[in-house]
Amino acid sequence: MGKITTNLSKMASRLEDEVHYYLHHDEQYLDMNALIGKDMEIVFEGIINCVVCGKKTNKSFGQGACYPCFINAPETSPCIINPELCEAHLGKGRDVEWENAHHNQPHVVYLAKSSAIKVGVTRNTQIPTRWIDQGASEAIILAEVPYRQLAGAIEVELKDYFTDKTNWQRMLKNDLSSLDLLAAKEEVLQAYLSEEFHEFVSDKDEIISINYPVKHYPSKVKSINLDKEAIIESKLEGIKGQYLYFSDGKVFNVRNHSGYLVSLSY
Repeated sequence: MGKITTNLSKMASRLEDEVHYYLHHDEQYLDMNALIGKDMEIVFEGIINCVVCGKKTNKSFGQGACYPCFINAPETSPCIINPELCEAHLGKGRDVEWENAHHNQPHVVYLAKSSAIKVGVTRNTQIPTRWIDQGASEAIILAEVPYRQLAGAIEVELKDYFTDKTNWQRMLKNDLSSLDLLAAKEEVLQAYLSEEFHEFVSDKDEIISINYPVKHYPSKVKSINLDKEAIIESKLEGIKGQYLYFSDGKVFNVRNHSGYLVSLSY
């Protein structure tokens, strides 16, 4: 029997034949794949620490920030959600140095398949992590651009044709789109994308397939919120995206509880 106490954070992942997951704690990483098929207990200790400044907060905003950091920190700036608003390439932002290091960098626009074909944006160094975090089964690079705002502008243009959000329930039930990603990319170039963006279209047409360590996919899913259900006692049945599947049909989004102090027994 093992036990750790830690503030939750987004699970690290590595793409192999199937995704391998690790939970960070005390400068170490717990092998989450090794716990699949085992009983687990997660107890929320009633404390939330801001993932930016570390201070205690009664409520988290933007996946783990206290309210002052949510309003002021570069990690939670509006362009995280809406990259078309980014001003890093103009030398502006909540923290210019941070923006330059993270957003004034090469980005990609991609198409990913989960509940539907989704258009998204990420820094090129976050491939395939971004796709894994979203629970995508397949992904393809659509465009490669020099900075975040430009990727956001392309994404906005394509939102009329592809969703920019994942239906988490369908994704967790493995109810996937049957559409072909390469065909969708060709359709973008021929019908949807403005001429001004064509120079950024990537010639990388490889479709990346992603398999997850899930024993079986449930027909129904119910999400656990630690603010309402402070103790989880169940068998771990699999992991997909940032969700843990339990044998009672419930799922737990680790990333959404970033900063929550928990004791995890296994």
